[in-house]
Amino acid sequence: SLETAEGVSPQDDPARKLTDGSLLPQLTDEQSEAVDAIRGADGFVAFLLHGVTGSGKTEVYLHALADLLAARPDAQALVLVPEINLTPQFEAAFRNRFAGLPEGAIVTMHSGLAEGERARNWLAAHTGRARLVLGTRLAILASLPKLALIVVDEEHDPAYKQQEGLRYSARDLAIYRAKRLEIPVVLGSATPSLESWWQAEQGRYTKLTLARRAVAAAVLPTVRLIDLEEERQRGRASVEGLSGPFVAAMKMRLERGEQSLVFLNRRGYAPILSCDACGWVAGCPRCSAYVVLHKPERALRCHHCGWESRIPKSCPDCGNVDIAPMGRGTQRVEETLASAVPGARVLRIDADSTRLKGSAQALFSDVHAGEVDILVGTQMIAKGHDFKRVTLVGVLNADTALFSHDFRASERLFAQLMQVSGRAGRSGLPGEVMIQTRYARHALFHALARHDYVGFANSTLAERRDAHLPPFVYQAMVRAEGRTLEVALEFLQRAVEGFSMLPGADRVTVYDAVPLTVVKVFNVHRAQLLIECASRAVLQSVLRAWQPGLRGLKVKGLVRWNLEVDPLDI
Repeated sequence: SLETAEGVSPQDDPARKLTDGSLLPQLTDEQSEAVDAIRGADGFVAFLLHGVTGSGKTEVYLHALADLLAARPDAQALVLVPEINLTPQFEAAFRNRFAGLPEGAIVTMHSGLAEGERARNWLAAHTGRARLVLGTRLAILASLPKLALIVVDEEHDPAYKQQEGLRYSARDLAIYRAKRLEIPVVLGSATPSLESWWQAEQGRYTKLTLARRAVAAAVLPTVRLIDLEEERQRGRASVEGLSGPFVAAMKMRLERGEQSLVFLNRRGYAPILSCDACGWVAGCPRCSAYVVLHKPERALRCHHCGWESRIPKSCPDCGNVDIAPMGRGTQRVEETLASAVPGARVLRIDADSTRLKGSAQALFSDVHAGEVDILVGTQMIAKGHDFKRVTLVGVLNADTALFSHDFRASERLFAQLMQVSGRAGRSGLPGEVMIQTRYARHALFHALARHDYVGFANSTLAERRDAHLPPFVYQAMVRAEGRTLEVALEFLQRAVEGFSMLPGADRVTVYDAVPLTVVKVFNVHRAQLLIECASRAVLQSVLRAWQPGLRGLKVKGLVRWNLEVDPLDI
């Protein structure tokens, strides 16, 4: 049962001990207001829970779930997280808080489970035996006959978009499903997507704000920009891409028994292996992309198709033995830290170090247990994790996203940096974030230093409005794949023949067919066709009328195509 002997629900009993021996946390005023709003929702309401990192969004979820389960004995709730490695800590929190639920009432759903376990969990949800279902994007498709609340944590995360096979956005499906069932849905994030933020600004979503960290002594970390150009001009030494001030700060944390986190969103040892003599660069024979050097495995690996080869002893073009890696990945940073910060216990967490089942959970447990001094990793360590001892976060190589052709690049970079910055100083110890950059005057970094998501979002939305980009227009993308680029482009060019005759086509903009940024993957050439419209209803109507013609279109050569609405990668 979710009630105490006196009939008081757990959320009203702050003295109640949890299964791990801790007390049920007292809510802050902001958290209480958010919980009250969710509890009082009548029918469909989309809540946007905007809370700074460490503000206790998870505690709001737990209290809202406790309210629901105490009020309705048969109700079910669905909680979505963007990545598999976030499920263990959420599952532990659920089992700790809802220990009174019968066995099998809390289940997980994600692709990392064995087929039998996933089927059993799906059946438990389908029969109503599972009261709390925790999962990644595929869980939104689960059968839940008594579903009464949906929570989407880190709602901004691109991982919620399925971009292969059946294409869908789990976040958007969560909102659609909640509306159909007339139940509330909670979208939580420290950096909401601009689409969700705009919906809240327009009053379509109800905004709930957590502006302060939940731990009274914990404040947002200070952000320091390290100007690499200024460091170079002043002749200050750096160690393999690690600036002097950052190395000194890590040594200081090591002396104090605190932890440091180094964030670099690039795995492997180096992204390029090249020859200085002739300019040869190691490329994938099956993709139009460079292969990545993985030094521990002594291999070159393509991160697009998985092709792998041994590292050549000399340049295959000119025979020069002096071939060298260019750039840095997490493996190289891990190697550098071992010599730059002597005595530090360095741990790397990325897709390469967590290939085996359960390995990610084991590595994160080592961090939480204090057995690691410096944690190096990619986006896997950037969000959702509550590292109590981390007081320093360093960000390497963030500049590349500032000049991307993708109009969403700055939004993603800001969210990524704010999320990883939030790992510092969560338990009351003062936190510091150091960002190495050659563009220290960039407005994005200054907004980040002020922890000013609202200012960044509003200025970026103004730019989007002027440029007629989402969320002020709606997009769809047709992608075609063929054995040659000419075949893929021919399919798209023929696809738009007669497009103007479709009802509503005069209100739709169709751009020219172009190759994708990475044209060839696994010997398949790819091209795309972008469509825009100021009205979603008109766009959907045109797409419905267009699809029969697309399905019947024939060209010389085999072509696979797909149609995606609201594409994230353009």
